[in-house]
Amino acid sequence: MRVLVVTAVPVERDAVTRAYGDEPEVHRVRGAEIHRAGPLDVLAGGVGPAASAASAAFALAADRYDLVISAGIGGGFAPVAPVGSLAVSSRIGAADLGADTPAGFVPVTELGFGRTWHLPPRSLVRAAAGATGAATGDILTVSTVTGTAERTAALLTAHPHAVAEAMEGFGVAEAADLAGVPVLEIRAVSNTVGPRDRDAWRIGDALTALTGAFGKLIPVLEGWTRHDRDDTAG
Repeated sequence: MRVLVVTAVPVERDAVTRAYGDEPEVHRVRGAEIHRAGPLDVLAGGVGPAASAASAAFALAADRYDLVISAGIGGGFAPVAPVGSLAVSSRIGAADLGADTPAGFVPVTELGFGRTWHLPPRSLVRAAAGATGAATGDILTVSTVTGTAERTAALLTAHPHAVAEAMEGFGVAEAADLAGVPVLEIRAVSNTVGPRDRDAWRIGDALTALTGAFGKLIPVLEGWTRHDRDDTAG
């Protein structure tokens, strides 16, 4: 079982590899730096859906993987995903891919093209959530981090099953889908989605939670069978 894990920044990458305890092996593939820890190849692919999609696609073209995971810290929707908790994606969605109209936001799918959701394997979602104690639901990919109560309310109205938001998951999922590889997203919650208050963010606690999550995920990943990989989440 070989797993590509794509984070946004190096501190998230290091939190993932720390789950193995030892110093990771560092490999360079045409300038990309991949940290190998057990079955995980962990890449800090950059911030935002475009950077993460490009980095994931590059890694998937260079090597063969059985699973791709978008991982890192993110905002959690209260009360289902409080600060310090974990969220696992039952769906990975592009929350702001579409058009602004006088009647409100229109998803790109309603414009007649594109897509806005990717579905991780159901069996893996259940197993990952069971092992880590994570909340499950929609993890929204946004290009602009939510910072107002009004935007938070609009997101929850449009996506009532949302548990978290981040900036990379949908980009990673697009690359995984093109490569024919299943995808999962896991987020450790560093802040509550809502009015922006950096003083209330708990980045260190979230990174510690991310390390703990991958320590618990490793047996799950190693036990996940090929038959299960055809089982997509609904």
